[in-house]
Amino acid sequence: MNILVTGSNGQLGSELKKLVAAKTDNSDHFFFTDIEELNITDETQVKAFFEQNSIDFCINAAAYTAVDKAENEPTIARSINVEAVRLLAVQCQRHRSFFIHISTDYVFDGMGYLPYTEENLFNPQSIYGETKAAGEMAAIKNTPETIIIRTSWLYSTFGNNFVKTMLRLAQTKPEIGVVADQIGTPTYAGDLAQVILHIIAVISENKDKNFVGTYHYSNEGVASWYDFAHAIFEMNNLKVKLKPISTKEYPTPARRPAYSVLDKSKIKKTFGIEIPHWRESLKSIFPLIDR
Repeated sequence: MNILVTGSNGQLGSELKKLVAAKTDNSDHFFFTDIEELNITDETQVKAFFEQNSIDFCINAAAYTAVDKAENEPTIARSINVEAVRLLAVQCQRHRSFFIHISTDYVFDGMGYLPYTEENLFNPQSIYGETKAAGEMAAIKNTPETIIIRTSWLYSTFGNNFVKTMLRLAQTKPEIGVVADQIGTPTYAGDLAQVILHIIAVISENKDKNFVGTYHYSNEGVASWYDFAHAIFEMNNLKVKLKPISTKEYPTPARRPAYSVLDKSKIKKTFGIEIPHWRESLKSIFPLIDR
């Protein structure tokens, strides 16, 4: 099979590259692209790429994820999170490619107290959330062969993320204040990458079954950002004074969901997967992470 991965220099794309490189079975051909190889906001480039390559699956791991910056750059955020998704979906439909699009817990308002299911309604509270919700709709509208995977609090050994920020601050700050009243679940991008490859394998082996739809994936368990930071320091034996603070004490341009735990029942049942606890996955990355 020919599999296109967009945003391949990001956290998820990099984890996918690492997994594919480690595979002994190289029967599938992966096109790992980022803006240098394929500008997904350019209709001509996207159309030409699909015409020149017989794509069976397209994994869209590209996104504008600068949540606060998006408040001042809505046009750029929409270009990547909505218009580029539409362009990819149109070509997937035209060339009968299966589309796997990655979305976010930020499509919800975070005002509930129960884990969000795939049936809960959108109510984004930020430009980032709005554009990701619109991107989901653009994908589904333009190609029926679409899987949306919403995830949350993504981190990895690649790129910039909360884990690396905390490790860096621990070297220079005697005290660190971390928000304790936003609740969700940290997700290791390497786990999500494995699940995506598993989903592709299941779809390929069960062509008579219908797997299209929206799914939620994060690691198991629940945490605040304070809990997350505490675990990072504890697992690395770092003696850092950690101070729990409220969202009001740490104002940001974009509003974050107060509660965005995702219900993973559907993806576990449909694809027969087991999901590790967030602490288990977090602990596994420290021997691999650059300091």
